[in-house]
Amino acid sequence: MCDHPERQSIDETLVTGAPYRSVAKRFELSESAVYRHKTEHLPAHLSKAREAEEVAQADDLLEQVSNLQAHALGILERAENAGDLRTALAAISQARGNLELLAKLCGGLQQEGTVNLHLSPEYLEVRTAILVAVEPYPEAARAISRAMLGIEGNGLH
Repeated sequence: MCDHPERQSIDETLVTGAPYRSVAKRFELSESAVYRHKTEHLPAHLSKAREAEEVAQADDLLEQVSNLQAHALGILERAENAGDLRTALAAISQARGNLELLAKLCGGLQQEGTVNLHLSPEYLEVRTAILVAVEPYPEAARAISRAMLGIEGNGLH
């Protein structure tokens, strides 16, 4: 069926939820072939179409941010020429924000969230509760204490 000259029309009809029997009759196919096509091939086609749409949206977003950057730099130049330092600083700030966004969109800026556990009040409470609970067991307390210090000292926070 993937080689069928009206495959696109078949796919469009199947996406609307048309019954297999009516699709089979309309395009002179067997119901089982229509069923297999919908379950085995159509999801891949839809996935590719969705990916293409996402790429197009990303390209559009990238173009919009690039246009904003060009506009901000134009305002910066005009403000500098006019001696308008307040507007120039605002344009610099906007241009910097646009650069950050462009870098993120292009994958050039890694943004990893870091949670500093050993400064977190919740972590300190849990750490204290664990150490107090194992205090009667000096060997366990030392092992747990070493493990916590290892975690906190290795930047795993």
